[in-house]
Amino acid sequence: MKTKAFRMYETGGPSVLKWETVEVPEPGKGEVLLRHKVIGLNLADTYRRRGIYKVPLPNGMGNEAVGVVEAIGPGVRGVKVGDRFGYVGGMALEAYSEVRTAPVASLIPIPDAINDRTAAAALLKGITAQYLLRDAYRVRKGDAILVHAAAGGVGSIMCQWANSLGATVIGVVSSEEKAKFAKRNGCHHPIVTRKAQFAKKVREITGGEGAHVVYDSVGKLTWDESLASVRRRGTLISFGSASGEPPKVDIAATGAMGSPFMARCALVNYTVTRKELLARARDLFQTIESGAVKIRVNQRYALKDARKAQRDMEARRTTGSTVLIP
Repeated sequence: MKTKAFRMYETGGPSVLKWETVEVPEPGKGEVLLRHKVIGLNLADTYRRRGIYKVPLPNGMGNEAVGVVEAIGPGVRGVKVGDRFGYVGGMALEAYSEVRTAPVASLIPIPDAINDRTAAAALLKGITAQYLLRDAYRVRKGDAILVHAAAGGVGSIMCQWANSLGATVIGVVSSEEKAKFAKRNGCHHPIVTRKAQFAKKVREITGGEGAHVVYDSVGKLTWDESLASVRRRGTLISFGSASGEPPKVDIAATGAMGSPFMARCALVNYTVTRKELLARARDLFQTIESGAVKIRVNQRYALKDARKAQRDMEARRTTGSTVLIP
């Protein structure tokens, strides 16, 4: 069958995304045909489009969506037509499409209490928040944490979740409007800056000690200030590169900086097995159902307008989560 989907043949600006009619193969062994209902938009999509994250070309776009099963391939058990699933990674980049084939092993069952829009907006960003807060560094009551892009999709989830854990949440945002949004979502101390100057303020908020953990999704422009914001023997976690990759670190020099722990964390390394993926998803869904985290879907675009959606995200015109509707 045929469907509409975005294809990318070169890296660059949003114009490299081509809205085309493509052929969708029948589901093979262990696969289903999934019709998308809602698609998640993520900053990582723009990294792939720009070539920051390398992908083979030509290729599709996107790795987060929720849909319903329309057909079932050979060998699939325990799944029926009409079942609802989401996914995040673990398969070809085909989320920016109306219909796709998908391996059952990569699909996440969606609880009845979670609607399509919430699930599509929450899966990648929420599971990222889950592993960052509960595993990469286990946030505890009384910890002071610093979250970059605190009004963004991942940031707004992290602020709420960390607040529910009893942490003091400090967030970096680019405008007063975003500061208000972050504060409504659990950020106790939003810092407004477009010049990547925030370490002094973090030290003031923490009585001179610095943050127990800094979560940096920006990279090159914020790295030195992030490092200066970490307390002695604190933790600095890089999980994104919105401004480019962080500079190379002289490990010997970090002794004079308080011996911080540093890591570059990636979702793929925290969802190695299906069991691990589903456990993180369950924790996320339970946290949403408890009311501790609310998924703010503040922007909705038609799928065919994905280029505009990416432009708006890159121009910092978005807050919370953004979804695409086929």
